[in-house]
Amino acid sequence: MGPRTTTEVYIVENVTAARDTIVGGNTSLGIELGSTRIKAVLIGPDHQPLATGGHEWKSKLENGVWTYDIDAVWSGLQAAYADLASAVESAYGVQLETVGAMGFSAMMHGYMAFDAAGELLVPFRTWQNTITGESAHALTKLFQYNIPQRWSIAHLYQAVLNGEAHVGKIDYLTTLAGYVHWRLTGERVLGVGDASGMFPIDTATGQFDAGMLAQFDSLVADHRYPWKLRDILPAVLPAGREAGRLTEEGARLLDPSGKLRAGVPVAPAEGDAGTGMVATNSVARRTANVSAGTSIFAMVVLEGPLKQLHEEIDLVTTPAGDLVGMAHCNNGAVDLQAWVGLFGEAAAALGAQVDTTALFQTLYTAALEGDADGGGMLAYNYLAGEHVVGLEAGRPLFVRTPHSSFTLANFMRTHLFAALGALRVGMDILLKDEGVELDSMFAHGGLFKTKGVAQRFLAAAMNTPVSVGEVAGEGGAWGMALLASFLRADGESLADWLASSVFGGAAIETAEPEAADVEGFDRFMERYRDGLAIERAAVDTLH
Repeated sequence: MGPRTTTEVYIVENVTAARDTIVGGNTSLGIELGSTRIKAVLIGPDHQPLATGGHEWKSKLENGVWTYDIDAVWSGLQAAYADLASAVESAYGVQLETVGAMGFSAMMHGYMAFDAAGELLVPFRTWQNTITGESAHALTKLFQYNIPQRWSIAHLYQAVLNGEAHVGKIDYLTTLAGYVHWRLTGERVLGVGDASGMFPIDTATGQFDAGMLAQFDSLVADHRYPWKLRDILPAVLPAGREAGRLTEEGARLLDPSGKLRAGVPVAPAEGDAGTGMVATNSVARRTANVSAGTSIFAMVVLEGPLKQLHEEIDLVTTPAGDLVGMAHCNNGAVDLQAWVGLFGEAAAALGAQVDTTALFQTLYTAALEGDADGGGMLAYNYLAGEHVVGLEAGRPLFVRTPHSSFTLANFMRTHLFAALGALRVGMDILLKDEGVELDSMFAHGGLFKTKGVAQRFLAAAMNTPVSVGEVAGEGGAWGMALLASFLRADGESLADWLASSVFGGAAIETAEPEAADVEGFDRFMERYRDGLAIERAAVDTLH
């Protein structure tokens, strides 16, 4: 079942049974605060959505810092919940007064620091900010563990380096999801997946790494702050452990109408990476998921620690606490979409009326007829910088030689390959340098909507079977609803529960890597790596 707008109605075979399920509270609610939308999903015992609600919002740049107003957090949550409750009443004729379990997720990382009175000390600093380069570099060197700029600990140490007066007043430091959870339950708790984007996790204990905590305390000891780092961080819990209950105050915060009753069990708050893994059934070891849209990234569940430090790879965990290697690339399908748009303009200039979906399908499918390596051509989709190849800025490029086979099929194949090029560089670190082994990879996002094209090329790029299918439900909010439902699982691991209870009958299609495609993509990547000098020259020359 794909994403829907709030105005769409779910087709439920037995409305009476669904109504009884809602009234009886045999449901689970997940709410996720994404970067542009807050979404609520109510699911039944079969884990399928009964209703959804949503609210649009966006960050703002204030004094050089990307932030969201705290008031907007609560007005947005209330609007999304009210939209959901309205959808329930419209579809089933009952008011939403309780649920069996609930959970909250949000964008990971960032910085929310509170004093002892629970007041926010500085405006929320989101993951979007790149103002912590000095601290991220210093902490990576100290811990010998990659600390990206967006991590909470990087923001904290940058505030220390900047001499910000508020640091000595910090009583609690958490993420956006952790903040919402705290206000609704009174519990200073965080799911391990979201916590892993604040500070490194020791996967043997499932807690923040004790050795690194001590290193940080020593690093800032001269400042004589009244806190130790562990004291101001949330408690860490794995999926399946109850993390508190909705308080009366929390119920009124979420539903000012007064209909929602307190006492609902609440799952540990999670980050959007974790809910995405749950929603794609990619939490078991040796599994991965690839998401391709404006950016493209892969989450790979590892069997153990990496052998060495790689600043190109982020290390987080699943909601169950297993280590995950993340290869994240800033540039996804945007440049490719621009080329498709150009062909659409050409068609319109000739008087043709071409449906956008048909245009994408026609052009993407043409790529299947191209030469295995794209005909000797080269493209870079870098509208922005790309950390994985060491570029702080980007310039989209298309390059060919007089001997290239310049056909539509090869042109499209080259640009589809280019959309996967930076990801391949990052994944080579995991699959080749580190020897990570994969049993399966699930792909989702707009790039994979045309059946059998990008899926086939990704299988070639990774030399791994790639599956697609209608299993991602309502995205991260659905993943959070599943984590809430997992509170009622009977001792199963999260991976086993998802495989048996949620995704057992899911319809998926798997593409095996074809030898000719694998060889062709490898030849393309040789050009791609060699041609990075051209891209660097373009960045230096074209201002």
